[in-house]
Amino acid sequence: MEAENLTELSEFLLLGLSGAPQLQPVLFGLFLSMYLVTVLGNLLIILAVSSDSHLHTPMYFFLSNLSFVDICFISTTVPKMLVNIQAQSKHISYVWCLTQVYFLMMFAGMDNFLLAVMAYDWFVAICHPLHYTVIMNPCLCGLLVLASWFIIFWVSLVHLLLMKRLAFSTGTEIPHFFCEVAQVLKVARSNTLNNIVLYVATALLGVFPVAGILISYFQIVSSLMRMSSTEGKYKAFSTCGSHLCVVSLFYGTGLGVYLSSAVTHSSQSSSMASVMYTMVTPMLNPFIYSLRNNDVKGALGRLLSRAASCP
Repeated sequence: MEAENLTELSEFLLLGLSGAPQLQPVLFGLFLSMYLVTVLGNLLIILAVSSDSHLHTPMYFFLSNLSFVDICFISTTVPKMLVNIQAQSKHISYVWCLTQVYFLMMFAGMDNFLLAVMAYDWFVAICHPLHYTVIMNPCLCGLLVLASWFIIFWVSLVHLLLMKRLAFSTGTEIPHFFCEVAQVLKVARSNTLNNIVLYVATALLGVFPVAGILISYFQIVSSLMRMSSTEGKYKAFSTCGSHLCVVSLFYGTGLGVYLSSAVTHSSQSSSMASVMYTMVTPMLNPFIYSLRNNDVKGALGRLLSRAASCP
């Protein structure tokens, strides 16, 4: 097939999860439901945190930012997939494909950074409770979030500019339901430099935040082991339960995507793993934080009561 430069290529073909026509209505209904539940759940978390003065603390500030990022994360892929299913089309424009790549990298990276920042917040709260309000002041909290956005903005932008230099063949098919970075690089004709940048970005966006989370929890566990009260240990560790669940879910599904792509050559298994990573994780996060947190449940109850009492 004739090669084209990306500046001349107009579109790609997304093969999706399944080409069976009888499954398309089922997939459409399933993913539309997941998308609506995700947006509604995370939006409720944001509204509850912003409207309840009891939740105006660093922990819930970071949680509301995580909910915002999750809404943006799932909105990058699912609406386009739903449009393609409804229109019975597999086409995605070159511009929209690169847009997906950029924002997916940005929001996935922000999830990484926010989870690391939240782990640090728990570390300060448990290991240095007397100095918590001094250390985790509003200025530092805002600075941590802004620094995360700044770093991920430039990392994603550099990768996007490098991807514009790649060459593809006419009618390039991407064996996925969205323009996932690794899949796009696989179908490119030359991608050595981008692969190097991808590994560096993975180290920056994955290894460093994970290391920060592990160090924070190592310090937390060490501090809890020195406590004499069993009840105090349980109460302190149970407060981290929601964050640990979200961290395990996020990195567990992310590892599943990597392994399915690196170990197996089945596009179907890679796509299914990506569903867990891009849809299931953002959908479950609000439930994990609300069901395991009495403060959030109380704030949601008051929010819904005010909404129900409005004429």
